[in-house]
Amino acid sequence: MLFAIVEPAFGGRRVIGLNDNWMFRLATQVNYKTEKRVELPHTWNAADALAGDANYFRGTGYYTKQLQVPADWKGKRLFLRFEGANTVTDLFINGFFVGEHRGGYGAFVFEITDKVKYGANNNLKVAVSNALESDVMPLVGDFNMYGGIYRDVNLIITEPVNISLTDYASPGVYLIQKKVSREAADVTAKVVVSNGSTKDTEITADVQVFDGQKQILKQSSAQTVAAGQQSFVEVPLSLVKPHLWNARKDPFMYRAVITLKADGSVIDTVEQPLGLRFFSVDADKGFFLNGEHLALHGVCRHQERAVVGNALRPEHHEEDAAIMAEMGVNAVRLSHYPQADYFYTLLDKYGIVAWSEIPFVGPGGYQDVGYINQPSFRENGKQQLRELIRQHYNHPAICFWGLFNELKTEGDDPTEYIKELNEIAHVEDPTRPTTAASFLETSNPIGQVTDLIAWNKYYGWYGGSATQFGAFLDETHKDYPQYKIAISEYGAGASIYHQQDSVKQGPATGTWHPENYQTYFHMENWKALSQRPYVWGSFVWAMFDFGSAFRTEGDRFGFNDKGLVTQDRKVKKDAFYFYKANWNKEEPFVYISNRRNTVRQNDRTDVMVFSNLSEAELFVNGKSFGVAKADNFATFVWKSVPLSKGDNIVEVRAKSNNGARKSNVSDSVVWMLR
Repeated sequence: MLFAIVEPAFGGRRVIGLNDNWMFRLATQVNYKTEKRVELPHTWNAADALAGDANYFRGTGYYTKQLQVPADWKGKRLFLRFEGANTVTDLFINGFFVGEHRGGYGAFVFEITDKVKYGANNNLKVAVSNALESDVMPLVGDFNMYGGIYRDVNLIITEPVNISLTDYASPGVYLIQKKVSREAADVTAKVVVSNGSTKDTEITADVQVFDGQKQILKQSSAQTVAAGQQSFVEVPLSLVKPHLWNARKDPFMYRAVITLKADGSVIDTVEQPLGLRFFSVDADKGFFLNGEHLALHGVCRHQERAVVGNALRPEHHEEDAAIMAEMGVNAVRLSHYPQADYFYTLLDKYGIVAWSEIPFVGPGGYQDVGYINQPSFRENGKQQLRELIRQHYNHPAICFWGLFNELKTEGDDPTEYIKELNEIAHVEDPTRPTTAASFLETSNPIGQVTDLIAWNKYYGWYGGSATQFGAFLDETHKDYPQYKIAISEYGAGASIYHQQDSVKQGPATGTWHPENYQTYFHMENWKALSQRPYVWGSFVWAMFDFGSAFRTEGDRFGFNDKGLVTQDRKVKKDAFYFYKANWNKEEPFVYISNRRNTVRQNDRTDVMVFSNLSEAELFVNGKSFGVAKADNFATFVWKSVPLSKGDNIVEVRAKSNNGARKSNVSDSVVWMLR
């Protein structure tokens, strides 16, 4: 099989998946016999980078494939769409250079209409390099920069006149929410039409809005598009008493179907989500969605995981979104780059508010630089920003565009450049605010450029105490009342294999990262964050452990273990359940913390439990130690509980009598006293 249809012919457009049957070799493998068959998504760093090899291969890999192009496709337009390849990609067809894309995290499209042989096989060759380029973002990063074609590739066939595929790889449709309220919604559908024919063509753009399968609105606009040109067609839409997208409470979306017609026939069709909502951020009161305050309980997520690196399949994205939803997450920072479009679709459906950012990443405490003041670097950042906004414009989950992470102002100062990016973001999308993640002092001008600002703070991990958060927030809010502030990162490392009776921090850069200290860290930090509504959002670093090959800490090298869930997604750490108890009130549960500390040294121990229920009862070896009530942070503690020599069965039971939520829940562990 040379290709497989993943979407049938639909309004003049066909989408054919090209993930199968590629041949691959590294550029260093000069013998063609070393080629091996691979399927996309694919990365060549799944072994070396994930093994913690700080010298993992960063160079060029070659992908080749035979593409059969039937003779009857002549007269159509053909496009190759790459959802993501890291970092610089060059496409060749039959030995001829077609084009290059510079940037590892956005989609890109090459038109190949005039590059292929019809009625014949065509040789595709894709050269991908993840080597450091001084004029391509990112220059540095505390994460693995996996090489390869790590997202899907599709062949798209259209009529000569189409809804544009080459507008920074956008869907060619922008559903601009001009004004939205509970009473009415005014939306303009901006359709980008590309005329690849040799004659001027009069087209009609129809926009149908569906509630499920029911059409509730249809509007049209007509326009003549000049031969060989691209033009915009605007279709105004108005809805009375719209059903709003309301985050986790009600992530409702309409479907917008945009149909292009010429001479009475359908020539192209695109479908996009239409999630109507309005939101704002107040410096004193925080984030508001549809006129109601919404405390954003967020996490940060990298697109990567054990075994496969960044070459995630749909089921991987689905599992990540489901785990977030279980914990009660209602916001996510997609760090530090645009992530797969499918994941944005999942966020739309779950109702998880998203902060999406370009890979303008600084070095943190390291000596490398994240910004070089040269024209080609600056242009690349602008390109990647336009790609981010245009490709993901219609996702209702996205409420914030992020412009940078942890940039320094020493050496080449990026502040003026960030101002340029900020202006571009507002031109591209006046409906969403910009934000950024800083680690510099609050007075630094770099934090005053974007509409909103957030800080990466690790009190209690990289120095200081976990109880300092509140003082920092209050001092910042007092000294800079105009700032709309958030916490973009906070976290502590934890190994599920590192257990101890007492709560003591291991060195952040050392090899002892006890799990119970991470739990303590998050309990103390959340106490401060939850009591300050002016903080418009807070984002745990991170949802999942992830690869960072240069790190030498925790239970294995090449690994950032600040996740609330292990990299393979198999174990949810204790801190996960602390947040679940505080954030998810819909699924009754109890959870015994410090459970993996199975061999105890002391004959008395505190038993700490997390639950979203108000009361729970503790039993040890069948004996009740009484009913306790939850504190304000969904936590129960039974002090100085005696243990017997040998195995001890520790069980907690709780009841829910809240209407339809009536249930009995329990949890148990076995602890051995030596």
